[in-house]
Amino acid sequence: MGCFGKLEIDVHIKASASKFHEICHKRTHHISNVSTDKVHGVDLLEGEWGEVGSIICWRYFHEGKARVAKERIEAVDKENNSITFAVIEGDLMEKYKSFKLSIQCIPKEKGSVIHWVLEYEKVHDEIPDSHTMLQFCIDMSKDIDAHLMEGSEEP
Repeated sequence: MGCFGKLEIDVHIKASASKFHEICHKRTHHISNVSTDKVHGVDLLEGEWGEVGSIICWRYFHEGKARVAKERIEAVDKENNSITFAVIEGDLMEKYKSFKLSIQCIPKEKGSVIHWVLEYEKVHDEIPDSHTMLQFCIDMSKDIDAHLMEGSEEP
Protein backbone atom coordinates (compact mmCIF):
# COMPACT_ATOMS: atom_id res chain seq x y z
CA MET A 1 0.00 0.00 0.00
CA GLY A 2 1.28 3.46 -0.91
CA CYS A 3 1.75 6.40 1.38
CA PHE A 4 -0.72 9.13 0.53
CA GLY A 5 -0.30 12.78 1.41
CA LYS A 6 -2.38 15.91 1.21
CA LEU A 7 -1.26 19.46 1.91
CA GLU A 8 -3.51 22.53 1.82
CA ILE A 9 -2.94 26.22 2.30
CA ASP A 10 -4.77 29.50 1.82
CA VAL A 11 -2.85 32.41 0.32
CA HIS A 12 -4.46 35.82 0.83
CA ILE A 13 -3.96 38.14 -2.14
CA LYS A 14 -5.07 41.64 -3.13
CA ALA A 15 -6.11 40.78 -6.71
CA SER A 16 -9.56 39.60 -7.67
CA ALA A 17 -10.31 35.87 -7.74
CA SER A 18 -11.49 36.06 -11.35
CA LYS A 19 -8.26 37.69 -12.59
CA PHE A 20 -6.08 35.21 -10.71
CA HIS A 21 -8.14 32.28 -12.00
CA GLU A 22 -7.93 33.58 -15.57
CA ILE A 23 -4.13 33.45 -15.46
CA CYS A 24 -4.11 29.92 -14.02
CA HIS A 25 -6.85 28.76 -16.37
CA LYS A 26 -6.58 30.44 -19.78
CA ARG A 27 -3.27 32.32 -19.66
CA THR A 28 -1.04 29.80 -17.90
CA HIS A 29 1.76 30.51 -20.39
CA HIS A 30 2.08 34.06 -18.96
CA ILE A 31 3.15 32.76 -15.54
CA SER A 32 6.74 32.44 -16.81
CA ASN A 33 6.68 36.21 -17.51
CA VAL A 34 5.41 36.95 -13.99
CA SER A 35 7.32 34.50 -11.80
CA THR A 36 10.57 34.47 -13.77
CA ASP A 37 12.82 33.10 -11.04
CA LYS A 38 10.53 30.08 -10.49
CA VAL A 39 8.83 29.34 -13.81
CA HIS A 40 11.00 29.33 -16.93
CA GLY A 41 8.33 28.32 -19.42
CA VAL A 42 4.85 26.89 -19.80
CA ASP A 43 4.03 25.22 -23.12
CA LEU A 44 0.81 23.77 -24.47
CA LEU A 45 1.54 20.29 -25.85
CA GLU A 46 -1.99 19.08 -26.64
CA GLY A 47 -5.46 20.61 -26.68
CA GLU A 48 -6.32 24.22 -25.93
CA TRP A 49 -5.35 26.49 -23.04
CA GLY A 50 -7.65 25.90 -20.11
CA GLU A 51 -9.56 22.96 -21.59
CA VAL A 52 -10.00 19.69 -19.69
CA GLY A 53 -7.73 17.02 -21.14
CA SER A 54 -5.15 19.50 -22.43
CA ILE A 55 -1.48 18.72 -21.72
CA ILE A 56 0.84 21.45 -20.45
CA CYS A 57 4.60 21.25 -19.90
CA TRP A 58 6.06 23.36 -17.08
CA ARG A 59 9.77 24.20 -16.95
CA TYR A 60 10.51 25.46 -13.46
CA PHE A 61 13.22 25.88 -10.83
CA HIS A 62 12.64 24.00 -7.56
CA GLU A 63 14.95 22.86 -4.77
CA GLY A 64 17.97 24.34 -6.54
CA LYS A 65 17.44 22.55 -9.86
CA ALA A 66 15.78 23.10 -13.22
CA ARG A 67 12.80 20.75 -13.40
CA VAL A 68 10.07 19.68 -15.81
CA ALA A 69 6.48 18.60 -15.21
CA LYS A 70 3.98 17.50 -17.81
CA GLU A 71 0.43 18.03 -16.53
CA ARG A 72 -3.05 17.23 -17.76
CA ILE A 73 -5.92 19.56 -16.90
CA GLU A 74 -8.32 17.26 -15.06
CA ALA A 75 -11.11 19.61 -14.03
CA VAL A 76 -12.20 23.21 -14.49
CA ASP A 77 -15.04 24.86 -12.58
CA LYS A 78 -15.41 28.41 -13.95
CA GLU A 79 -18.25 29.24 -11.55
CA ASN A 80 -16.10 28.43 -8.51
CA ASN A 81 -12.81 29.65 -10.07
CA SER A 82 -11.11 26.28 -9.66
CA ILE A 83 -8.79 24.14 -11.75
CA THR A 84 -7.10 20.79 -11.13
CA PHE A 85 -3.88 19.60 -12.76
CA ALA A 86 -2.55 16.02 -12.63
CA VAL A 87 1.18 15.51 -13.15
CA ILE A 88 1.65 12.74 -15.72
CA GLU A 89 5.41 12.96 -16.40
CA GLY A 90 8.51 14.71 -15.12
CA ASP A 91 10.74 15.08 -12.10
CA LEU A 92 7.95 14.74 -9.52
CA MET A 93 7.23 11.23 -10.81
CA GLU A 94 10.63 10.12 -9.43
CA LYS A 95 9.21 10.52 -5.89
CA TYR A 96 5.47 10.21 -6.43
CA LYS A 97 3.23 7.62 -8.10
CA SER A 98 0.62 10.36 -8.50
CA PHE A 99 0.57 14.10 -7.89
CA LYS A 100 -2.37 16.52 -8.27
CA LEU A 101 -2.52 20.26 -7.75
CA SER A 102 -5.85 22.01 -7.27
CA ILE A 103 -6.33 25.76 -7.14
CA GLN A 104 -9.50 27.53 -6.07
CA CYS A 105 -9.70 31.33 -6.19
CA ILE A 106 -12.21 32.53 -3.61
CA PRO A 107 -13.44 36.16 -3.75
CA LYS A 108 -13.42 38.10 -0.48
CA GLU A 109 -14.63 41.57 0.43
CA LYS A 110 -11.08 42.80 -0.11
CA GLY A 111 -9.00 40.72 -2.52
CA SER A 112 -9.26 36.94 -2.54
CA VAL A 113 -7.99 33.73 -1.08
CA ILE A 114 -6.14 31.23 -3.24
CA HIS A 115 -6.76 27.76 -1.82
CA TRP A 116 -4.08 25.27 -2.90
CA VAL A 117 -4.43 21.52 -2.43
CA LEU A 118 -1.60 19.11 -3.24
CA GLU A 119 -2.55 15.41 -3.20
CA TYR A 120 -0.02 12.70 -3.89
CA GLU A 121 1.03 9.11 -3.41
CA LYS A 122 4.70 8.64 -2.54
CA VAL A 123 6.84 5.96 -4.19
CA HIS A 124 7.96 4.89 -0.67
CA ASP A 125 7.41 5.99 2.94
CA GLU A 126 10.82 7.65 3.36
CA ILE A 127 9.95 10.44 0.91
CA PRO A 128 9.06 13.60 2.83
CA ASP A 129 5.77 15.41 2.35
CA SER A 130 5.96 18.00 -0.40
CA HIS A 131 6.20 21.13 1.76
CA THR A 132 8.76 22.65 -0.62
CA MET A 133 6.32 22.33 -3.54
CA LEU A 134 3.59 23.91 -1.40
CA GLN A 135 5.97 26.82 -0.67
CA PHE A 136 6.66 27.07 -4.41
CA CYS A 137 2.90 27.47 -5.00
CA ILE A 138 2.66 30.14 -2.28
CA ASP A 139 5.56 32.12 -3.73
CA MET A 140 4.21 31.83 -7.29
CA SER A 141 0.79 33.05 -6.06
CA LYS A 142 2.42 36.12 -4.53
CA ASP A 143 4.27 36.82 -7.80
CA ILE A 144 1.03 36.58 -9.80
CA ASP A 145 -0.75 38.82 -7.28
CA ALA A 146 2.01 41.45 -7.48
CA HIS A 147 1.76 41.38 -11.27
CA LEU A 148 -2.02 41.74 -11.28
CA MET A 149 -1.83 44.62 -8.81
CA GLU A 150 0.74 46.47 -10.96
CA GLY A 151 -1.93 46.95 -13.58
CA SER A 152 0.48 45.61 -16.18
CA GLU A 153 -1.73 42.66 -17.07
CA GLU A 154 -2.07 42.21 -20.82
CA PRO A 155 -5.60 42.58 -22.23
